[in-house]
Amino acid sequence: MSAPATWRDLRRFTAARVGLGRAGTAQPTAAHLDFQEAHARARDAVWSALDAAAMEAALLPLGLPLLRVASAAPDRRTFLLRPDLGRRLAEGTRLLRAPGTVAFVVADGLCASGVQRHAPGVLGCLIPALRLPPGPIVIAEQARVALGDDIGEAIGAAAVVVLIGERPGLSATDSLGLYLTWAPRRGRRDAERNCISNVRPGGLSCEEAAAKAAWLLHAAQALGATGVALKDEAPAGALPSS
Repeated sequence: MSAPATWRDLRRFTAARVGLGRAGTAQPTAAHLDFQEAHARARDAVWSALDAAAMEAALLPLGLPLLRVASAAPDRRTFLLRPDLGRRLAEGTRLLRAPGTVAFVVADGLCASGVQRHAPGVLGCLIPALRLPPGPIVIAEQARVALGDDIGEAIGAAAVVVLIGERPGLSATDSLGLYLTWAPRRGRRDAERNCISNVRPGGLSCEEAAAKAAWLLHAAQALGATGVALKDEAPAGALPSS
Protein backbone atom coordinates (compact mmCIF):
# COMPACT_ATOMS: atom_id res chain seq x y z
CA MET A 1 0.00 0.00 0.00
CA SER A 2 1.44 3.35 -0.99
CA ALA A 3 1.94 6.12 1.54
CA PRO A 4 -1.00 8.51 1.92
CA ALA A 5 -0.72 11.52 -0.37
CA THR A 6 -1.89 13.99 2.27
CA TRP A 7 -2.41 14.17 6.02
CA ARG A 8 -6.11 14.26 5.29
CA ASP A 9 -5.86 10.76 3.84
CA LEU A 10 -4.12 9.54 7.00
CA ARG A 11 -6.76 11.07 9.27
CA ARG A 12 -9.36 8.77 7.71
CA PHE A 13 -7.78 5.87 9.63
CA THR A 14 -7.56 7.36 13.14
CA ALA A 15 -9.43 9.57 15.56
CA ALA A 16 -6.07 10.91 16.81
CA ARG A 17 -5.12 14.49 16.01
CA VAL A 18 -2.50 14.22 13.28
CA GLY A 19 -1.44 16.64 10.58
CA LEU A 20 -3.30 19.60 12.03
CA GLY A 21 -1.31 22.12 10.04
CA ARG A 22 -0.29 25.55 11.25
CA ALA A 23 -0.92 29.23 10.72
CA GLY A 24 2.41 30.89 11.39
CA THR A 25 3.49 29.61 14.81
CA ALA A 26 -0.05 28.64 15.86
CA GLN A 27 -2.64 26.05 14.90
CA PRO A 28 -5.23 26.90 12.27
CA THR A 29 -8.48 28.29 13.66
CA ALA A 30 -10.48 25.17 12.73
CA ALA A 31 -8.06 22.86 14.57
CA HIS A 32 -8.03 25.12 17.62
CA LEU A 33 -11.84 25.26 17.78
CA ASP A 34 -12.05 21.48 17.31
CA PHE A 35 -9.68 20.99 20.26
CA GLN A 36 -11.76 23.30 22.46
CA GLU A 37 -14.94 21.39 21.59
CA ALA A 38 -13.30 18.03 22.35
CA HIS A 39 -11.95 19.35 25.64
CA ALA A 40 -15.43 20.59 26.62
CA ARG A 41 -16.94 17.19 25.80
CA ALA A 42 -14.33 15.48 27.98
CA ARG A 43 -15.10 17.82 30.88
CA ASP A 44 -18.83 17.15 30.47
CA ALA A 45 -18.15 13.40 30.55
CA VAL A 46 -16.26 13.72 33.85
CA TRP A 47 -19.21 15.56 35.38
CA SER A 48 -21.86 13.25 33.89
CA ALA A 49 -24.19 11.54 36.36
CA LEU A 50 -25.29 7.92 36.36
CA ASP A 51 -29.03 7.38 35.91
CA ALA A 52 -29.29 4.62 38.50
CA ALA A 53 -33.01 3.98 37.90
CA ALA A 54 -32.46 3.52 34.16
CA MET A 55 -29.48 1.25 34.88
CA GLU A 56 -31.62 -0.90 37.18
CA ALA A 57 -34.24 -1.22 34.45
CA ALA A 58 -31.59 -2.24 31.91
CA LEU A 59 -30.09 -4.86 34.26
CA LEU A 60 -33.37 -6.29 35.57
CA PRO A 61 -33.70 -8.89 32.76
CA LEU A 62 -30.46 -10.52 33.91
CA GLY A 63 -32.36 -11.92 36.88
CA LEU A 64 -29.80 -11.12 39.60
CA PRO A 65 -30.34 -9.17 42.83
CA LEU A 66 -29.82 -5.44 42.27
CA LEU A 67 -28.44 -3.19 45.01
CA ARG A 68 -27.62 0.52 45.10
CA VAL A 69 -24.84 2.06 47.19
CA ALA A 70 -22.81 5.25 47.36
CA SER A 71 -19.23 5.94 48.31
CA ALA A 72 -18.16 8.16 51.18
CA ALA A 73 -17.97 11.11 48.74
CA PRO A 74 -21.21 13.07 49.28
CA ASP A 75 -21.27 14.79 45.87
CA ARG A 76 -19.51 14.92 42.51
CA ARG A 77 -17.20 17.80 43.38
CA THR A 78 -15.98 16.04 46.52
CA PHE A 79 -15.58 12.82 44.54
CA LEU A 80 -13.26 14.57 42.06
CA LEU A 81 -11.24 16.37 44.72
CA ARG A 82 -11.02 13.47 47.21
CA PRO A 83 -10.28 10.19 45.39
CA ASP A 84 -9.81 8.45 48.75
CA LEU A 85 -13.49 8.94 49.64
CA GLY A 86 -14.57 7.33 46.39
CA ARG A 87 -12.73 4.15 47.43
CA ARG A 88 -14.79 3.62 50.59
CA LEU A 89 -18.44 2.81 51.14
CA ALA A 90 -20.59 5.42 52.82
CA GLU A 91 -20.80 5.01 56.57
CA GLY A 92 -23.52 2.60 57.66
CA THR A 93 -23.84 0.74 54.33
CA ARG A 94 -25.09 -2.82 54.78
CA LEU A 95 -24.95 -5.48 52.07
CA LEU A 96 -26.44 -8.98 51.96
CA ARG A 97 -23.92 -11.81 52.08
CA ALA A 98 -23.45 -14.00 48.98
CA PRO A 99 -20.31 -16.05 49.74
CA GLY A 100 -18.38 -17.70 46.93
CA THR A 101 -20.00 -15.71 44.14
CA VAL A 102 -18.74 -13.28 41.53
CA ALA A 103 -20.02 -9.85 42.56
CA PHE A 104 -20.51 -7.14 39.95
CA VAL A 105 -20.13 -3.43 40.66
CA VAL A 106 -21.47 -0.99 38.07
CA ALA A 107 -19.74 2.26 38.98
CA ASP A 108 -19.91 5.75 37.48
CA GLY A 109 -16.17 6.44 37.89
CA LEU A 110 -14.88 9.28 35.72
CA CYS A 111 -17.30 8.76 32.83
CA ALA A 112 -20.82 7.79 33.86
CA SER A 113 -22.07 8.07 30.29
CA GLY A 114 -19.76 5.24 29.19
CA VAL A 115 -21.07 2.99 31.95
CA GLN A 116 -24.67 3.81 31.09
CA ARG A 117 -24.15 2.78 27.47
CA HIS A 118 -21.99 -0.32 27.72
CA ALA A 119 -22.28 -2.03 31.13
CA PRO A 120 -25.61 -3.84 30.42
CA GLY A 121 -24.24 -5.25 27.16
CA VAL A 122 -21.05 -6.55 28.79
CA LEU A 123 -22.90 -8.16 31.70
CA GLY A 124 -25.45 -9.70 29.36
CA CYS A 125 -22.62 -11.57 27.61
CA LEU A 126 -20.46 -12.27 30.67
CA ILE A 127 -22.90 -13.68 33.22
CA PRO A 128 -24.00 -16.74 31.15
CA ALA A 129 -20.32 -17.65 30.59
CA LEU A 130 -19.34 -17.84 34.28
CA ARG A 131 -18.38 -21.05 36.05
CA LEU A 132 -18.66 -19.54 39.50
CA PRO A 133 -22.18 -18.57 40.59
CA PRO A 134 -23.03 -14.93 39.82
CA GLY A 135 -23.69 -12.74 42.83
CA PRO A 136 -25.57 -9.47 43.09
CA ILE A 137 -25.10 -6.49 40.82
CA VAL A 138 -24.28 -3.41 42.87
CA ILE A 139 -24.86 0.00 41.28
CA ALA A 140 -22.40 2.40 42.91
CA GLU A 141 -22.35 6.19 42.64
CA GLN A 142 -19.34 8.48 43.19
CA ALA A 143 -17.23 5.33 42.98
CA ARG A 144 -13.57 4.59 42.31
CA VAL A 145 -12.22 1.15 41.35
CA ALA A 146 -11.20 0.20 44.89
CA LEU A 147 -14.78 0.56 46.13
CA GLY A 148 -15.22 -2.93 44.68
CA ASP A 149 -12.90 -4.26 47.40
CA ASP A 150 -15.18 -2.96 50.15
CA ILE A 151 -18.25 -4.31 48.38
CA GLY A 152 -16.74 -7.71 47.60
CA GLU A 153 -15.50 -8.13 51.16
CA ALA A 154 -18.88 -7.19 52.62
CA ILE A 155 -20.65 -9.68 50.34
CA GLY A 156 -18.07 -12.42 50.90
CA ALA A 157 -17.53 -12.76 47.15
CA ALA A 158 -14.89 -15.01 45.67
CA ALA A 159 -14.20 -12.33 43.05
CA VAL A 160 -15.46 -8.91 42.09
CA VAL A 161 -15.78 -7.35 38.65
CA VAL A 162 -15.97 -3.55 38.64
CA LEU A 163 -17.40 -2.04 35.48
CA ILE A 164 -16.44 1.63 35.63
CA GLY A 165 -16.28 4.71 33.46
CA GLU A 166 -12.73 5.44 32.30
CA ARG A 167 -11.11 8.85 32.32
CA PRO A 168 -12.27 10.52 29.08
CA GLY A 169 -9.82 11.70 26.46
CA LEU A 170 -10.11 14.15 23.61
CA SER A 171 -11.25 11.42 21.21
CA ALA A 172 -13.03 9.01 23.60
CA THR A 173 -15.68 10.18 26.05
CA ASP A 174 -17.68 6.96 26.37
CA SER A 175 -15.15 4.32 27.44
CA LEU A 176 -15.81 1.53 29.94
CA GLY A 177 -13.19 -0.42 31.89
CA LEU A 178 -13.45 -3.74 33.76
CA TYR A 179 -11.34 -4.45 36.86
CA LEU A 180 -11.21 -8.02 38.17
CA THR A 181 -10.03 -8.82 41.70
CA TRP A 182 -9.83 -12.28 43.26
CA ALA A 183 -10.62 -12.50 47.00
CA PRO A 184 -11.51 -8.79 47.28
CA ARG A 185 -10.89 -7.00 50.56
CA ARG A 186 -10.04 -3.47 51.61
CA GLY A 187 -6.38 -2.70 51.07
CA ARG A 188 -5.94 -4.62 47.83
CA ARG A 189 -3.43 -2.93 45.51
CA ASP A 190 -3.85 -2.18 41.82
CA ALA A 191 -1.15 -4.78 41.10
CA GLU A 192 -3.61 -7.39 42.41
CA ARG A 193 -6.20 -6.66 39.72
CA ASN A 194 -6.57 -7.37 36.02
CA CYS A 195 -7.90 -4.63 33.78
CA ILE A 196 -9.78 -4.73 30.48
CA SER A 197 -10.02 -1.22 29.07
CA ASN A 198 -11.34 0.78 26.12
CA VAL A 199 -14.72 -0.94 25.86
CA ARG A 200 -16.62 1.25 23.39
CA PRO A 201 -17.68 1.25 19.74
CA GLY A 202 -14.25 2.51 18.60
CA GLY A 203 -12.37 0.02 20.78
CA LEU A 204 -13.18 -3.37 22.34
CA SER A 205 -16.73 -4.64 21.80
CA CYS A 206 -18.96 -5.78 24.67
CA GLU A 207 -18.68 -9.37 23.42
CA GLU A 208 -14.87 -9.25 23.27
CA ALA A 209 -14.62 -7.69 26.73
CA ALA A 210 -16.95 -10.32 28.19
CA ALA A 211 -14.92 -13.14 26.61
CA LYS A 212 -11.70 -11.77 28.12
CA ALA A 213 -13.31 -11.28 31.53
CA ALA A 214 -14.77 -14.82 31.53
CA TRP A 215 -11.38 -16.33 30.67
CA LEU A 216 -9.60 -14.30 33.34
CA LEU A 217 -12.15 -15.28 36.00
CA HIS A 218 -11.79 -18.96 35.12
CA ALA A 219 -8.00 -18.66 35.26
CA ALA A 220 -8.16 -16.71 38.53
CA GLN A 221 -10.25 -19.47 40.10
CA ALA A 222 -7.62 -22.05 39.14
CA LEU A 223 -4.70 -19.86 40.23
CA GLY A 224 -6.30 -18.29 43.29
CA ALA A 225 -5.09 -14.84 42.31
CA THR A 226 -5.45 -11.95 39.89
CA GLY A 227 -3.12 -9.09 38.96
CA VAL A 228 0.54 -9.50 38.06
CA ALA A 229 0.34 -13.21 38.93
CA LEU A 230 -2.28 -13.79 36.22
CA LYS A 231 -1.28 -13.21 32.59
CA ASP A 232 -3.89 -12.66 29.91
CA GLU A 233 -3.24 -15.60 27.60
CA ALA A 234 -6.81 -15.95 26.46
CA PRO A 235 -7.14 -17.32 22.93
CA ALA A 236 -9.01 -15.22 20.42
CA GLY A 237 -12.53 -16.45 19.76
CA ALA A 238 -15.98 -16.79 21.16
CA LEU A 239 -17.12 -16.87 24.76
CA PRO A 240 -16.16 -20.07 26.61
CA SER A 241 -18.99 -22.41 27.50
CA SER A 242 -20.21 -22.37 31.09
